[in-house]
Amino acid sequence: MPLSEHEQRLLEQIEQALYAEDPKFASSYRNTDLKSHYHRRVVRCALLLVAGLVLLLAGVITKLTPLGVAGFVVMLVAIMLGIWSWQRYLGHRAPRPARPSRPSLRNRLEERWQRRWEDRGR
Repeated sequence: MPLSEHEQRLLEQIEQALYAEDPKFASSYRNTDLKSHYHRRVVRCALLLVAGLVLLLAGVITKLTPLGVAGFVVMLVAIMLGIWSWQRYLGHRAPRPARPSRPSLRNRLEERWQRRWEDRGR
């Protein structure tokens, strides 16, 4: 949804105020590329995955089940965030498998109802 003229003017005023107040931050924010941002997130997720693996192994070695479960959860979260960040880094989302087109439940029930009434009329 595009911004209205009033909203665009307000946004420009906020930007100008930011540049006037803190030009160093504004220039660093303007020069930051989204790809580099997502690349850093992928690297952080990889490190988090390694940390989760260490926790999992420590839980197995010390026979502390909660520690092992926590490690597994950390690994799972790291993988999920890593995949999401990697897809964003590449600039697209993974394609979803096409689902076969099926009529809705309501349409199927209506068709059955019509067939019943047609069968009774014969």
